[in-house]
Amino acid sequence: MNYSIKEVSKMVNLPHSTIRYYDKEGLFPDLERSSGIRRFSEKEIEALRVIECLKKSGLEIKDIKLFMEWCSEGSATYQRRKELFERQKEIVQKE
Repeated sequence: MNYSIKEVSKMVNLPHSTIRYYDKEGLFPDLERSSGIRRFSEKEIEALRVIECLKKSGLEIKDIKLFMEWCSEGSATYQRRKELFERQKEIVQKE
């Protein structure tokens, strides 16, 4: 099933502008468009939940994008993802 940005906004409790920003930053590389209108699948909705969780941990958008790219590459990137989290944990603990 596909959802409009308005529907997704209500589902994940985020403003339209935030979702558009994430799209502009390339966080939904496989996002469908029909006549220029974004159509979100369950995959993008789950990605939004992950993005919001990563943001709450203090990761910047550039790092979140990198993490999402690594996820799409599969298990070969587990170590890189772990290192990213460990670095972020150190930063948070210092603050």
